[in-house]
Amino acid sequence: MEKAKPTRATRGRGASGNPSPRFIEVDREAFDDGWTPDEAAETPLKTYVAFEQARSILSRNNSPDIPFSISINPYRGCEHGCIYCYARPSHAYLDLSPGLDFESRLFVKSNAAALLHDALAAPRYEPDVIALGANTDPYQPIERRYRITRRVVEVLAQCRNPFTITTKSALVERDIDLLLQARQYNAVSVNISVTTLDHALARRLEPRATAPRRRLQTIERLARAGIPVTVLFAPVIPGLNDHELESVLEAAAAAGAMAAGYVVLRLPLEVNPLFQQWLADNEPLKAKRVMHRVEAMRDGRQNDSQFGSRMQGSGEFATLLNQRMVLAQRRFGLDRPAPMLSTADFRRPHVSPQMVLF
Repeated sequence: MEKAKPTRATRGRGASGNPSPRFIEVDREAFDDGWTPDEAAETPLKTYVAFEQARSILSRNNSPDIPFSISINPYRGCEHGCIYCYARPSHAYLDLSPGLDFESRLFVKSNAAALLHDALAAPRYEPDVIALGANTDPYQPIERRYRITRRVVEVLAQCRNPFTITTKSALVERDIDLLLQARQYNAVSVNISVTTLDHALARRLEPRATAPRRRLQTIERLARAGIPVTVLFAPVIPGLNDHELESVLEAAAAAGAMAAGYVVLRLPLEVNPLFQQWLADNEPLKAKRVMHRVEAMRDGRQNDSQFGSRMQGSGEFATLLNQRMVLAQRRFGLDRPAPMLSTADFRRPHVSPQMVLF
């Protein structure tokens, strides 16, 4: 039951002048995400939602580190609450905190599917692979209620525009019917992020994301349906989960993943103090070692925003990690390249009445 509960935002860096959004409190819907009821009750956090009429929906980038140039984010903020999330600083620009506000005060882009339809219909649009989940998880818990991602995927599948999905949620299984439509035209692949197989560690790192073993089950169900799946061991946190690289890849390969990748922990802006506080609270005996290894992979710094090194690090430890990944990929049959998606069957949608006016 949704209850109107306006809240006051917490001021954040660079946020002056933003209008105060009106949030309503929403209840979470029950879903099999792999946690027991007792485990789910360990991390209670009320969720508040504000509805947004976005002005555009396609985000473009020219980063050489990212294998796509167009992305869609149906939501702002992410209920999963992953402490390491590099997208947290974006909430500061909304007059909200990158901490608890990022994971509890969320924005729903109500018009995302309509905007996408019009963007694909525009004569200037050239078909290209579109990534879902580049900033926040498109299948975070509120998607069960609002289904914004499903409507976006419906448009992409109908237009046969290729797309990728990156998620750590079993909810993606709900949309297998649409993924199969896109698969007929070699227009979809899914990346499932598995950070750790340690149940207790995952609960602390990613408190409201799907449990690790349930994610492996999602890989299995997608692969069985014929959807290409890549496992992402991400982020690699040196001194905390890096020792699990081989075990995560082995489990994912057994579940049916066809490829594997990894990304090293990034600590931009406000993420750094949030993560270090988390370490002090949750892993006090490992905190110094973790940060020392982070610095060793970042040329003595705690973060590196340089293209070419920000995703995989640099130095001896980073080189060793890459070698381990290559060997593990080969050992478990995950050394195939990610599927090349096709734009050959793209169908431009009919122009909407709004576009005719312009």
